[in-house]
Amino acid sequence: MPASQTTNEEIAELFEHLGMMLEMKGDSAFKIRAYQRAARTIEELSFPLDQAVADGQKLTGIPGIGKAISEKIHELVTTGQVQTFERVKSELPEGALNLLAIPGIGPKTAVLIGTELGISTIEGVEQAAQDGRLASLPRMGKRAADSILRHIRASRSISSDRTPIGQALSIAEAAMAGLRERDAEISILTPAGSLRRWEETIGDVDLVAITPQPEELGRCLAELPQVREVLVNGPRKTSVIVDPGLQIDLRTGEAESIGAMLQYFTGSQQHNIRLRDFANRMGLSLNEYGITNVESGQVEVFPDEESFYARLGLPLIPPELRAGMWELEAAIEGRLPQLVEPLHLRGDLHLHSDWSDGSDPIETMVATVASMGYEYMALTDHSQGLGVANGLTPDRLAAQREVLRQLQERYDIRILAGSEVDIRSDGRMDFPDEVLAELDVVVASVHNAMSQDRETMTRRVIRAMEHPSVTIIGHLSTRLLGQRPPTDFDLEAVLQAARDTGTALEINASPERLDLKDTHAYRARELGIPLVISTDSHHHSHLSGGRFGVAVARRAWCEPQHILNTMPLDHFRRFITTPKPQRIKVFDDVVATAAPSVPNGHASSQAGA
Repeated sequence: MPASQTTNEEIAELFEHLGMMLEMKGDSAFKIRAYQRAARTIEELSFPLDQAVADGQKLTGIPGIGKAISEKIHELVTTGQVQTFERVKSELPEGALNLLAIPGIGPKTAVLIGTELGISTIEGVEQAAQDGRLASLPRMGKRAADSILRHIRASRSISSDRTPIGQALSIAEAAMAGLRERDAEISILTPAGSLRRWEETIGDVDLVAITPQPEELGRCLAELPQVREVLVNGPRKTSVIVDPGLQIDLRTGEAESIGAMLQYFTGSQQHNIRLRDFANRMGLSLNEYGITNVESGQVEVFPDEESFYARLGLPLIPPELRAGMWELEAAIEGRLPQLVEPLHLRGDLHLHSDWSDGSDPIETMVATVASMGYEYMALTDHSQGLGVANGLTPDRLAAQREVLRQLQERYDIRILAGSEVDIRSDGRMDFPDEVLAELDVVVASVHNAMSQDRETMTRRVIRAMEHPSVTIIGHLSTRLLGQRPPTDFDLEAVLQAARDTGTALEINASPERLDLKDTHAYRARELGIPLVISTDSHHHSHLSGGRFGVAVARRAWCEPQHILNTMPLDHFRRFITTPKPQRIKVFDDVVATAAPSVPNGHASSQAGA
């Protein structure tokens, strides 16, 4: 059994740091890459490794986890440390790892600074750059030292955290709109990198463009009004810092080779490594310009990604799946999923009006949802316990239901009466049972007492799931990206309870939530739990945000049949009117009929792979 709870994030960080330290020592590139790959893989896992260790599961079937790394995971989980990590750390200058956070300082330079100058902090490097000691180091010089100093000062005005995708996408779209206004000859301008993969947080915004005048496009980017600082302005790459401190990297290429370029800069790094190894076994070499036949030296170029992947004998792998996990095997074996798309959604089941903490009248919300072509919607204003949100009393809820009945006569869309009901600290619901029984949709959510311990929070959520009127658990972890950490609960226990009780779990599409997160949604899909993509809209303009929830579902390998609100109205009503827990049979029938093709990524199912 584990000595204590060890999160996947902590395990991944250890391997990431171990790889960095070995690079500082000039160790084998193969070994360094193995640790880096293991870190990326562990970050993407949908199940807790410490529990897999406790259950005696083999870990070597997971991509990137070989025998040696598996043994180190066992060591960390069972003892709290890894001897190899402690030994390598002791052989390096104290604090050398801290210096890698400075742009322009690589592993060898970090060791040099620590060894020659005895510096172990960013503040120390800054002082050394100012007084000339940094420039005096071998192979450094004044120009490099000044560049490092500039990066340190620039980073002070930029948040050290990654930017939530909602903010990053808005910034990227504004920049792209500005570029198109200034350069009418752009034929292609699209995000790449983590933004195109729809990761929940973004480091830098990567843009790829095709234009007959690349230098002019770079100049246009540098002159956008939101640009705070120009880092690089060259013929093929321009990098700038824009308000509120996000870096945008613009790369331009040729139309005939955009397929390779877009694939390369979309990543992820781990996906590209695995794809490169796959190509190497075919005698091919990959880079951002095309595919090279190693024997003949001939370079092939590709006008789109589909032809690039086809040259390798593969179908196009959607960007959201390019995590370096199971996607390559699925592509080789013809098992890539037909991922859910925004057009598959037929309803939104989590909406607020000005009766609680929304901004718009009920009819505005109804009219907007109807204009989107949806078949159904649920109005789910807050329950009475959430006083700060002007939660509805039972009497106000009854009055609202009457308003909905009147609106139903004027709209073709089916308007379902619902509520987002507080899960009280002990797991009881915030409305009496007889009130809940009158509702079509009950979204049960945690809004207070979020610091409860793991056991208490787990028991609290499961008790809510066991209530016969609860349809959906809203934003399960309660996190707010960059603002509030998730609550502590036993994910596996909660997911199993959702399955057992026939309770759906929400993928909250609000960009500051994205809750369930992708790895949790992946595990929920594996267990056959109904998922719902809802916007949690508090204003009619928020209703377009469903794309963020769809992106999370796509990263979780979800096909339309895994998402409850892709069902036609009659099927959906059959689900919500079937008594719990028999609802799960209704959902299973839909999934079975659709014959899903996605792989199972849990360690136990991969042990024999």
